[in-house]
Amino acid sequence: MSAVDILTLIPAQIGGGDNALMGMLPIILMFVVLYFLMIRPQMKRQKEHRNLVSNLGKGDEIITSGGLLGKVSKVHDNYLTVEVANLTDKPVEVLVQRVAVTTVLPKGTIKSL
Repeated sequence: MSAVDILTLIPAQIGGGDNALMGMLPIILMFVVLYFLMIRPQMKRQKEHRNLVSNLGKGDEIITSGGLLGKVSKVHDNYLTVEVANLTDKPVEVLVQRVAVTTVLPKGTIKSL
């Protein structure tokens, strides 16, 4: 091989880097699509749930992840005391974790059921 042949091969080898980048482009594009379709919406839902749990107060009507429907009677750091029924003018209360709350209902929903 002469020196001229070697010099003509060098630019072809340098240009091979573009092919490697083009080969990685579909994988990078797939991760971008995955981020916008799955990861970002999940992070948004987590943020909304965190705000919902932190804003709970006495008198809020809630539904837990187990399907329990009740009214918050006491608020603790990590737990809530939820009134679920009245028996002979005594409230039946249950202690649930704050993170178990999935929905805060409008006021008066329990009475309408």
